Amino acid sequence: MKVIICGAGQVGYNIARYLADEGNDITVIDQRPELVRKMADALDAKVVIGHASHPDVLEQAGVQDCDMLVAVTHADEVNMVACQVAHSLFNVPTKIARVRNRSYLNPMWAQLFSRENLPIDVIISPEIEVARAITRRLQVPGAIDLIPLADNKVRLLAVRCTEDTPVVHTPLRQLSVLFPDLQLVVVGIVRNDRPIVPTPEDQMLPGDEVYFVVAAAHTARAMAAFGHEEKQTRRILILGGGNIGLFLAQQLEAEHPEISVRIVEQNKEQAEYVARTLNRTMVLCGDCLEPEILDEAGVGAVETCIALTDDDETNIMAALLAKRYGAARTISLLNKTTYNTLMGGLGIDVVVNPRSITVSNILHHVRRGRIHSVHSLHEGFGELIEADALETSSLVGRPLKDIKLPLGVMLGAVVRGDTVIMPRGNTVVQGGDRVILFAAAEAVKKVEKLCSVRFEYF
Repeated sequence: MKVIICGAGQVGYNIARYLADEGNDITVIDQRPELVRKMADALDAKVVIGHASHPDVLEQAGVQDCDMLVAVTHADEVNMVACQVAHSLFNVPTKIARVRNRSYLNPMWAQLFSRENLPIDVIISPEIEVARAITRRLQVPGAIDLIPLADNKVRLLAVRCTEDTPVVHTPLRQLSVLFPDLQLVVVGIVRNDRPIVPTPEDQMLPGDEVYFVVAAAHTARAMAAFGHEEKQTRRILILGGGNIGLFLAQQLEAEHPEISVRIVEQNKEQAEYVARTLNRTMVLCGDCLEPEILDEAGVGAVETCIALTDDDETNIMAALLAKRYGAARTISLLNKTTYNTLMGGLGIDVVVNPRSITVSNILHHVRRGRIHSVHSLHEGFGELIEADALETSSLVGRPLKDIKLPLGVMLGAVVRGDTVIMPRGNTVVQGGDRVILFAAAEAVKKVEKLCSVRFEYF
């Protein structure tokens, strides 16, 4: 497939890397020569220096026969105009744009992005997606990641192991013996920032981040097996009242009226705007790094403190201070991945990365065929793929013990109607089953043949 990516920033780079690695014809447009040169050196992709919304630049990039345009420059207006030009002048079939300004996203103006006005097929808002990701994590205390699958019949959960985790130093093959009725499959381990696709003989060690697929109905039991039986969050403190903090508070007010929310925002004008916009949330104006402000906000009584300012270092320090002054759990927004390995040791419970969430969301929309969802895990570790098993698939009709899965591919769950089946040696996948597969980055293309599904991008 031929894909044009407008914007060579972190999100554009990572989308280009994923798609280029799978043999797609990728062209990247950006005005910044240094980023374009870096992209050309690192990836199997063509590059064009220029303004992404200019027709002549798009034509130079080959838009006339492109299947998809993904606009992720830093300017909403450039992204929107690039999609309009691609549609009106070149009839590009699919157009995806990142749009961040909350005015454009106001439901009051929803008709703006209709085919008659601005014909954008998919709008991606990183701030809204991050707020949704945080809300999901709040549903399962102790989880550092949560992805619902198969209409939330199945979940991908991630936890961080410590010396006190009951199942550390236990071979994975023994989990089914220790918990015979627990529907759980470990699909990935991150150890010292190095991803591992586990074998039945592998053990979980203190410090590991463990990714497992579990039937949604068994979530509480699975978390208890990993030593997590924390109480549900009822009191939340949000540090930072920007777009993400505001979207998160709005979601919590709309969907979780039982949760009490407070926000600390340093900018007086923004704090006043947030206070006018929200209904039940208390807003304080002050510096989240000041102990007096944290005390006034009641940090010692909250179950979860969420640091969402626009500065990584401030988020780290604010989360550490909140933990010191009594917050039971902390979540920190980090744009830079260089700090990730430090977070567990510092005591910050959950790290949320807007870039990886945005990339994963875009991949979800660009897949086609019998693919229902795709989620990128841990900075390119691999992909969690939810797909229908076709009758022609090599997975169908034989016991799994007789099927040799490609190296780096694991079957996490099979969903048949309303029944969730955890794969065992005698499990037989049937045509029409929904399958949850994990594929390491280098094995994603192998899943295409395994499922008889073509991963195409339009």
